Amino acid sequence: MTTRTLVTANDSSMPTLDEVAAAAGVSRSTASRALNGGARVSPEAQAAVDDAARRLGYVPNRAARSLVTRRTDSIGLVVPEPDERLLTDPFIGATLRGVSAALAHTELQLVLLIARQGEGAANVARYLRSGHVDGAVIVSHHREDGLEKTLETSPVPAVFVGRPFERADRLFYTDVDNISAGRMATQHLIGLGRRRIAHIAGPQDMAAGIDRRAGWLEVLTEAGMRSDATVEVDFSVPEGERAMARLLQSHPDIDAVFAASDALAIGAMRVLRAAGKSIPDDVAVIGYDDLGLAATALPPLTTMRNPVVEMASSAVEQLLALLEKGTHSSVRDDVPPVVFPARLIKRLSA
Repeated sequence: MTTRTLVTANDSSMPTLDEVAAAAGVSRSTASRALNGGARVSPEAQAAVDDAARRLGYVPNRAARSLVTRRTDSIGLVVPEPDERLLTDPFIGATLRGVSAALAHTELQLVLLIARQGEGAANVARYLRSGHVDGAVIVSHHREDGLEKTLETSPVPAVFVGRPFERADRLFYTDVDNISAGRMATQHLIGLGRRRIAHIAGPQDMAAGIDRRAGWLEVLTEAGMRSDATVEVDFSVPEGERAMARLLQSHPDIDAVFAASDALAIGAMRVLRAAGKSIPDDVAVIGYDDLGLAATALPPLTTMRNPVVEMASSAVEQLLALLEKGTHSSVRDDVPPVVFPARLIKRLSA
């Protein structure tokens, strides 16, 4: 597991707690309590300390403050993916933007935790339970990474971006309605008159891959159409190329493709063009994400919008609410998850 934080140098010229106390006309212990939650501090003393801290530009020492509040003022973003995907995947980049936006009005620091393949959840669990962070947001998790079971029993509250697997009824999470999105994409292709609709599915150890495929399958089954033209791959352009090549070889009559990500769809379109197929005349293509790749594709890609920034911000807001309540659990009981609706973005590819 890799942890990454932004560390700044200490400025010895910064005002001290003693100077704030002197400027406010209170004792050092009163100033400390006022700056760390206001327990047993009168409104007058609180106002005086706040004013003195503001005038002096006082910034609390995080290490000292954590001894008083037992808080680290930091949250972890857990990404159980390899480093190369962290740097190239637009989904993870959009997640970082959403988390940063939600933390902009706070003083919380973000700690990035990368759980490399093979390390499992053990290292992440040890880190979270050791008190290094106050809470965690989990993104791009897989069925076998063990994080759901770990966090269900962890004292550190956590929120998932994306539906959990077996514990979706218990854990906090935010998601988009991927089943409805798969249905909507497939229904759109049928509405265009397409009758041989293939699906390039994402990994079936991820909830998004499972749910998008389920929506595609439901619509074809209801329409009495064949559903054998499908390949499961990872979310990347090269995987989309390989999947499309396999589909063309085994199902040359394909007239439409629903891909589980824009990267997969772009890879598919490259192979279709190389095979002399016109898009959308010969084969219509729909992707999933709308995170930048779709609008610049050739032709511009019809896609299902994935509200990643909003989902990540929602996850952080849920986590902040848990921290505000002092909840030391990831079990949500009767609190419903936050699920965003599916939305089709129409462009020239379909």
